[in-house]
Amino acid sequence: MKLWEKGAYLVNGKLSEDAAGSNAADGAKKTLAYSILQKHNTSGDDKKLKIKFDKITSHDITYVGIIQTARASGLEKFPLPYVLTNCHNSLCAVGGTINEDDHMFGLTCAQKYGGIYVPPHQAVIHQFAREMLAECGGMILGSDSHTRYGALGTMAIGEGGGELAKQLLNKTYDVAYPGVVAIYLTGSPVPGVGPQDVALAIIKAVFDNGYVKNKVMEFVGPGISNLSADFRIGVDVMTTETTCLSSIWRTDSKVEEWYAIHGRPQAYKELNPGEGAYYDGAIEIDLGEIRPMIAMPFHPSCAYTIEEVNKNLMSILEETEKRAKVSFGDKVNFTLKNKVIDGKLYVDQGVIAGCAGGGYENICAAADILKGKDSGNGKFLLNVYPASMPVYKALMENGAFSALVDAGAIVKTAFCGPCFGAGDTPANGAFSIRHSTRNFPNREGSKIQNGQLSSVALMDARSIAATAANKGFLTPATEYDTEFSSKKYFFDKAIYEKRVYDSKGVAHPEVEIQFGPNIKDWPEQKELGQDLLVKIVSEIHDPVTTTDELIPSGETSSFRSNPLGLAEFTLSRKDPAYVGRAKAVRDLTDDIKAEIKTVVENLGKKDAELGKLAANAQTGSSIFAVKPGDGSAREQAASCQRVLGASANIANEYATKRYRSNLINWGMLPFIYKDGDKNLPFANDDYVFIPGIRKMVEEKLPSIKAYAVKKDGTVNEFELSVGDLTDDERKIILSGCLINFYRS
Repeated sequence: MKLWEKGAYLVNGKLSEDAAGSNAADGAKKTLAYSILQKHNTSGDDKKLKIKFDKITSHDITYVGIIQTARASGLEKFPLPYVLTNCHNSLCAVGGTINEDDHMFGLTCAQKYGGIYVPPHQAVIHQFAREMLAECGGMILGSDSHTRYGALGTMAIGEGGGELAKQLLNKTYDVAYPGVVAIYLTGSPVPGVGPQDVALAIIKAVFDNGYVKNKVMEFVGPGISNLSADFRIGVDVMTTETTCLSSIWRTDSKVEEWYAIHGRPQAYKELNPGEGAYYDGAIEIDLGEIRPMIAMPFHPSCAYTIEEVNKNLMSILEETEKRAKVSFGDKVNFTLKNKVIDGKLYVDQGVIAGCAGGGYENICAAADILKGKDSGNGKFLLNVYPASMPVYKALMENGAFSALVDAGAIVKTAFCGPCFGAGDTPANGAFSIRHSTRNFPNREGSKIQNGQLSSVALMDARSIAATAANKGFLTPATEYDTEFSSKKYFFDKAIYEKRVYDSKGVAHPEVEIQFGPNIKDWPEQKELGQDLLVKIVSEIHDPVTTTDELIPSGETSSFRSNPLGLAEFTLSRKDPAYVGRAKAVRDLTDDIKAEIKTVVENLGKKDAELGKLAANAQTGSSIFAVKPGDGSAREQAASCQRVLGASANIANEYATKRYRSNLINWGMLPFIYKDGDKNLPFANDDYVFIPGIRKMVEEKLPSIKAYAVKKDGTVNEFELSVGDLTDDERKIILSGCLINFYRS
């Protein structure tokens, strides 16, 4: 795999450092990304985009909050196709009635406002979108970070709920034109190598260096023709883990066949970049060199070949233990060395599931490997979740399920739970291998605050099946000389016609929305004051802080329709004291009032005017984190802080655009402190005073002076900035949140 150090042209189907008669500015307009983005851009400025999407989609963790936001802002009808799927909070015994209450809210909103409702267990969000929404040259916005349909010619973006609420209110998705990086594929995968192997190899190469951060990955090259549509989809969905903005692939007869199989031939058209297309960077990948991969805990970028792990087992396990120290400190003693038996790594569980693993070809390949074999009756257990009911039916009819069940696997219905800790949580100390999307700390469902810790490694379905055939000992699929059946797929659209509610865009305003007792309105938020005094209530020095650490997944998901209830879980796995500290500031307890009085006095000693301004300043809280926001698009990572009284985040940088956008949409200042995390001018429990903050936002000032007031009374002056903000983003922050902005 080669990463180009500079830009590249695509000339006669090959990458080149230059193109005769072409320049970078003209060549950049010949990319697929440029043509699709400009087709959907309403600004008239090809550098500052205002995108209107063709369709949007959400699942049952996010759609209640989105619709509640839009309703509070004046929603009357869904102005574009909006699909509400139910694949996250599908376990309706969890939390009493509240999950099914959310589903009934979704159904009645689809009826009232003119949407599409997909009942639980019918399909995971992204499989339904692939099967029923994607179209070549289109754009889809989803409130799930793995909204990626580029392999089908659709540019899709995963964002927080605020961005979907904007689309429902006929507003736009505003973003600077992104860089575009060519992913140039050659060769063919060797038997036993699957899409997750290719994806993990890419993630390993680009995550740490930020090569594609907030850019569009454009897949080109002759190697694409050697991949099935399902294989491409499996690579594409994992591009989210590179922190790119979106993805797009050239299309061909295999994608045309895919649309025909799904009964939508009109959705296909051939997409190819123009001759001399220019890319801001390029990655060359020979698919024939990729080998079965494993991403060890606790990130998809912690990837190795399985052969490498088996050869250097103890040293790689030591590296994993060091990563655990970064995430958990001394709270737990994490090790996987106790999984080594006779020099081999034993795993306790295998899962093939969701938008990444649950595809038809992945499960067929796993069944081919396991046919006639036995996964044993020990601790190891294999669970398989097809991504949709049409896929389920096809696997049932072609014999794949029979082979899996005969081998000891358990087949379940479409559900995203294993990906975020709402299903298949392993035993304490157990190690799970999964063809799913993420393996962040505790994402599999264990609770460090209760002394529980299990962990996940990511692998392709093929090598998971090979490991199952080897009774749980880590094994690459290339060690089995398997004859892959490549069974043809037959899609039965009648399954959806019988169960999915499709309004066909017709609203029925007479329908009453069905609310459950857990569905609560968003608390009122105040507009930004002239001056701001914040208390630092958590300080995180991990290299990256994931959204799972900001607001845990799994058991919290049932509370995501209840802003105050969910907020009680904020940072619970990373900093359990955070909620109490933040609420004390929000509620201005007597202790906080006394602290503020002392802070004002100390600022007054430095400068009388500063003290006077601070005495009347708006108060709030903030966290400091080095690089927060990697991972999920869930807006709750920001909104939970907001309802607890937060006014800002301070960071060296933000891991993703979508987390920063979530902060802005909830009226929080996305402060940047550029001088690293060593020798910070403030610490946890200190106060930071930012005079003239409203003026800074209104007048588009590049930075502002801030004053940290230490416990000993010392006042440190330093600089903060907020980066580029659109005019609407500035208005949202000034208004206090997106709801306030659109309501006014």
